[in-house]
Amino acid sequence: MLIIDSPSNNAYFNIAFEEYLLHQYPGEEIFLLYVNAPSIIVGRFQNTLAEINLDYVTKNGIKVVRRLSGGGAVYHDLGNLNFSFHSKDGTDDFADFSRFTQPVVDLLNKLDVPAKLEGRNDLLVDGKKFSGNAKLARNGKMIQHGTILLDSEMQVLSEALKINPLKFRDKAVKSARARVTNLIDYFPGGITIEKFKQLLIDQILNENDDNAAIHQLNPDEVAKIEQLAAEKYSTWDWNFGVSPAYNFNKAIKVAAGFVELHLDVKKGVIQKAKIFGDFFASKPIEELEEKFVGENHETENIRQILSSVKLTEYFGHVSPDELLDLFK
Repeated sequence: MLIIDSPSNNAYFNIAFEEYLLHQYPGEEIFLLYVNAPSIIVGRFQNTLAEINLDYVTKNGIKVVRRLSGGGAVYHDLGNLNFSFHSKDGTDDFADFSRFTQPVVDLLNKLDVPAKLEGRNDLLVDGKKFSGNAKLARNGKMIQHGTILLDSEMQVLSEALKINPLKFRDKAVKSARARVTNLIDYFPGGITIEKFKQLLIDQILNENDDNAAIHQLNPDEVAKIEQLAAEKYSTWDWNFGVSPAYNFNKAIKVAAGFVELHLDVKKGVIQKAKIFGDFFASKPIEELEEKFVGENHETENIRQILSSVKLTEYFGHVSPDELLDLFK
C-alpha cells in the first residue's frame, strides 16, 4: 500500500488527485490524506445549486467541487482531515464501509474517543457525526473516502450548506451544528491536524507492516494533477453545469438515500432525464437515465423500465415501486 500525504490545500487539486491516482496507479492499493482550504464537495449525482448557499459561498470565496463518487455534500476546511482508500474492485463489498473506516475507529478508540460506525456510512461519537464516507467503483478500482471533523468552523459549515428538509422529514429540522461535532473536545490537551494525520499514518503503517510505504509525488505528477484540476475540477461545466434544465422535478427518500429526479418532457415524451441524490452507484447513473429518453412519461411504461433493470446497481436496496413514486 502506498501512503500519500497531499502537498496541497487546494480542493480542485485534491479532488483531481483522486481521479489521477485512479488511472495512473490501477494496480496499487493507496491511502491518500489531504486537507482542503474552505470548500464544499458535492456528490457526483447532486444538483449543486440545491445543496449550497450560493450567495454565502460566493461572498466568502468558498470553492465548490464535484467529486466522482455519490453521497451528499460536505464542507471542508483546514480543521478537517480527509482520507481516501483505493483498492482493486471486487475485493470488497461495495455496500460495506466498515473495512476502511475501521482504522479510524481503532485509532480514536486507542485515544479514548468512543467512535463507532453507525448507519450506512457515518462515523459517530456520542450520537453525533464527525465523519461521512462515500464510494465509487471505476477503472477496475474502488475508492472509499471520508472526512474527519477535528476542529472545523461549524458556523461556516452551517451557513454554507443548505439543509434539505426531505432528509429530515422523520424528525424536527435542526441546524447542522446540532447533528455534527468536532473531535477536538475529546482531546483535553488539544491536538493539531498535522499531529492527528501522523497518528493515522502510523496506524496504517502498523496495520500493514511491510506492505505499506510512504510515496512522495514527483514534479511531473504534480503538473499532471494541476492540469486535470484546471481542465475539469475548477470548471463551471463540471461543478455546476451538470445540473439540468427541467420542467418536472420530484424527490423522495428511500432506504438507499435521497433521490431527486429532473425530467424535460415534451408532448408527453421524455427528452432528458437526470437523477441526483446521495445514493451510491456501482454503475454509471447515466446508463439508467438514457433508458427513459424517448419514452412516454406514463406510469405503467415507467414501471416496465424500472422492472427491467437491476436497480441495486444504481441505488442499493430499493424496489421498482419505491422509485416509481419519483415519476408521479
